[in-house]
Amino acid sequence: MFARLRGLIVDKGPEFLALPVSLTPFAVKKAALQQLLNWQFRHALAEGELDFLQGRTLGIEIADINLRWITTLQQGRLSVSRDAEADVWFRGEANDLLRVAAGRADPDMLFFQRRLLIEGDTELGLEVKNLMDAIEPETLPTPLRTGLQQLAAFIEAGMTQDAKAAEARAGNSC
Repeated sequence: MFARLRGLIVDKGPEFLALPVSLTPFAVKKAALQQLLNWQFRHALAEGELDFLQGRTLGIEIADINLRWITTLQQGRLSVSRDAEADVWFRGEANDLLRVAAGRADPDMLFFQRRLLIEGDTELGLEVKNLMDAIEPETLPTPLRTGLQQLAAFIEAGMTQDAKAAEARAGNSC
């Protein structure tokens, strides 16, 4: 019973998040995203590892929860907007991107499965992908890392349950 419920939550969870995300004013999302991004990448910003974003724009779209923003580097800080065109877009679904953030999914594998789309300036996209690959989950604060790991494990278990259920249905005759 719990496994079936977990599979349903993993499958339908992003749909449930889409409504509150779409109703949240962009100014609130912008403030939260800028705070989170600048905090998470504070060391990379200090060491100049994100200088390649100066004057360039990176778009992120999480389609299944209707969340989309554009990031650039301005005056040594990451800035978020919604009205600019991006040089490169990273598009994916919430469960996949969360697993990437937790270090439990390989962006290359998702890219080749067409679950992570990278469109636009391929050089910039490669630099961003390499930065994603270089992020060590151990650098995250323990509560955030633990939460991401637990949520990613929950998602993976739900995805496994969905795959098993689909496999069982495929074996049934009509």
